[in-house]
Amino acid sequence: MDDFWADAERHLIRYNGAGRFVPEIIGRAEGSFVVTEDGRRLLDFTSGQMSAILGHSHPAVVATVQRQAATLDHLFSGMLSRPVVDLARGLAQTLPEPLSKVLLLTTGAESNEAAIRMAKLVTGRHEIISFARSWHGMTHAAAAATYSHSRKGYGPAAPGNFAIPTPNAYRPDFTTAGGELDWERQLDFAFDLFDAQSVGSLAACIVEPILSSGGVLDLPPGYLAALRDKCHERGGLLILDEAQTGLCRTGDWYAFERDGVVPDILTLSKTLGAGLPLAAVVTSPEIEQQAHERGFLFFTTHVSDPLVAAVGVTVLDVLRAERLDHRAAELGAYLSKGLNELKQRHEAIGDVRGRGLLVGLELVADRVTKQPADALGQAVTRRCLELGLHLNVVQLPGMGGVFRIAPPLTASPAELDLGLEILDRALTGATA
Repeated sequence: MDDFWADAERHLIRYNGAGRFVPEIIGRAEGSFVVTEDGRRLLDFTSGQMSAILGHSHPAVVATVQRQAATLDHLFSGMLSRPVVDLARGLAQTLPEPLSKVLLLTTGAESNEAAIRMAKLVTGRHEIISFARSWHGMTHAAAAATYSHSRKGYGPAAPGNFAIPTPNAYRPDFTTAGGELDWERQLDFAFDLFDAQSVGSLAACIVEPILSSGGVLDLPPGYLAALRDKCHERGGLLILDEAQTGLCRTGDWYAFERDGVVPDILTLSKTLGAGLPLAAVVTSPEIEQQAHERGFLFFTTHVSDPLVAAVGVTVLDVLRAERLDHRAAELGAYLSKGLNELKQRHEAIGDVRGRGLLVGLELVADRVTKQPADALGQAVTRRCLELGLHLNVVQLPGMGGVFRIAPPLTASPAELDLGLEILDRALTGATA
């Protein structure tokens, strides 16, 4: 295999914490599969980095990239082009009022950075609340609001950041008399703690409607509205990070639709570019006007780039034409049914949860005690890869291996069946 791995070892900075890469050289990708250089087809149950909602190399996206790269790819950041305005208008048409003002950027971290910056400027405050299992990105303000992974060793985070408990129905900390998660009492407790530490300067709460890196934890119905109210009572804005849940993955165009809660600021990324680097911040005309009057500055190299904006327009067109919100709901129900059938056969499966085609499967050593099964998660991941399935397992303190299962919205039932079959075989082998 020439000197590929030696060159990778010699020249690449290891950026994923553990320093491990998937031990395959990927040569190409198509639809629901990535293909190694030696011709092995791996079923992609993570949609790349939870992004390729239309599958890999979707013909409409390929055609748009070819056309746009040949005509208009990148501009001075103060210039505008038709794809940028077309995408801004198209996004606004998919959203409830008053979300109609759009800023186009590149990554989820960048969109969250811009949203937090805007919230601080508009409110004149600096405190930020996020979940103790959150992941919002690796730039400064986004990383300061991220608690699910490595905070140690990088020096002080941005001042004024506060973590609140994550509602986890499978592992509840506050419980009702019947042993169910008492999220209302948990939320009251969280804000009692915040109020005791706050200097009275809440700018925003930033949360995912379904925490993905946090273990695919869906907020209980009613939680988002209660969180919004507590945030607004203290003068802060509600920022919803729908990097992974936005644009049909959950069975709705946006995950917040289930709760009828419209955020003050919405951030999108991953799914918006269907795998290409495109992100957005969306807010109301009132908040945008206040930010503008106070001199809002987020002038980056690739803000409002026409090439990826054109791709975003195509993504919206395909989602709409193929009714992929309905498809995600139907395929999600099919996938969850299959995973629950596996749960009946495998004692190691403790919980199946999620919405649409964003599903979490948590492995445990014991269903009664819910003891984490960290090593098992890694073993199943390795065996799945050997059998032709790429899965991502999230290892978090106090939780076992949680598989984040997020196939493309264009996947077929047969491909889902194949993934379930491979997972079944991997679990059988790893637990034997």
